[in-house]
Amino acid sequence: MSLFLFVCTGTHTFVTEGEHLELTAVTKELSGSYECIASNDISSPDVRTVQVTVNYPPSISTARSTGTAVGQKGVLQCEASAVPRADFEWYKEDSRLFNGLNGVKIENQGKQSMLVFFNVSEEDYGNYTCVAVNTMGITNASIILYGPGAMHDVNGAAALPRASVCLLLTVAPLYLLRF
Repeated sequence: MSLFLFVCTGTHTFVTEGEHLELTAVTKELSGSYECIASNDISSPDVRTVQVTVNYPPSISTARSTGTAVGQKGVLQCEASAVPRADFEWYKEDSRLFNGLNGVKIENQGKQSMLVFFNVSEEDYGNYTCVAVNTMGITNASIILYGPGAMHDVNGAAALPRASVCLLLTVAPLYLLRF
């Protein structure tokens, strides 16, 4: 009788007396190299290695909003893990952005995508959406490009500093009283 031993390079070891290994409840953590060692009392063990790849939809791990002054270079970053590797798309509101148009460059490097503004203008400020997609699924994250001095609420949305709003509200009634 032969004994088959399957060993994963991680923390998993499987022993079976059959000719196959059945993995149930498969997660991405089960990806890796598996060695099948067949041994009996007649000859030395035979070892074969099999690479197991578990495909899964994109999951965005990094999506950073950033503040950049007018005239400066600004970068929005988005990072997603996925197998197969995710493709990225960028949107401002409902409009898709394309590399080289409207003064932006899209740089994709592995699991990271960057939207680069070479000369930030007032019109560039706002909400952007990073979309990561592969054959297994799609996900997105909202990222804000804001100007210096803007504050953010707990959801990351830009807001004017409270002092500026109060000052504006105080000055307006005084201005109207002069007339």
